[in-house]
Amino acid sequence: MKHLIVYAHSNTQSLNHSILETTVHALKEQGHEVVVRDLYALQFDPVFTPKDSEAMRAGHIPADIQTEQEYVRAADVITFIYPVWWAGLPAILKGYVDRVFAYGFAYASDETGVVQLLKGKQGFMISTHGTPNDIYDQIGMTEGMRMTTDAGIFGFVGIEAVGHLFLGSIGYLDAAGYEQLLSQVNTTVKELFPRA
Repeated sequence: MKHLIVYAHSNTQSLNHSILETTVHALKEQGHEVVVRDLYALQFDPVFTPKDSEAMRAGHIPADIQTEQEYVRAADVITFIYPVWWAGLPAILKGYVDRVFAYGFAYASDETGVVQLLKGKQGFMISTHGTPNDIYDQIGMTEGMRMTTDAGIFGFVGIEAVGHLFLGSIGYLDAAGYEQLLSQVNTTVKELFPRA
């Protein structure tokens, strides 16, 4: 399978970067092809401008958007790896969705309603946050985030959401705790995406 990982963390020494490395290694061990789009390293512009909108309505897709759409088009599986900021995606990743998952590429509409244009693909997310998981579960935040990402992004365009790892208590664990999280990532990835 061809995997596209969209990664959104600015610190190369972060836990998220270790999660990225673990995910890539696990997928390659299983014989999958992996492409990583590191949005900060790419200096991806997350702002969907009036100029973008005008160009796309005229059928001219800006070059940076077109490049990312080609990666999405080629992928069997799309994975987002990111920290939760203010109960949602970091701005750079939200802007990626705004610009890349555009009307006419990821979805359209007809007399029956929304037409999902990315059917046949799978989606997986790994997100980290400082709040313990049980607290987010109790207050409904986990389910709220799952609805806005898994259903609201992947589901809306026809991508089948096959999993979402919510990794909590980040910043409050000891070394063994972080190793356990990375082991969980490795195991989950290999279970979801067995050897090709």
